[in-house]
Amino acid sequence: MWTWLDKIPLLPLVVGALLLGAAPFVPEPHLVEKLRMLMAGELARPIDVFDLFLHGTLPLLLLLKLGRVAAVKQM
Repeated sequence: MWTWLDKIPLLPLVVGALLLGAAPFVPEPHLVEKLRMLMAGELARPIDVFDLFLHGTLPLLLLLKLGRVAAVKQM
């Protein structure tokens, strides 16, 4: 089931997650801003939902990949 995740190389995923997760760097990363909006219940506009999806996908994939690597090593 998770074989598609095993095929993704780790280094490009780390670089992409750092760049997209932190972009734009000033005044505040979009991912942080959108997560704050989500927690406050203010994430209502479609562009904000898309931004959260766009900036959060690679960091989420990275977390899943790291969890998968750790689980496989324990076996």
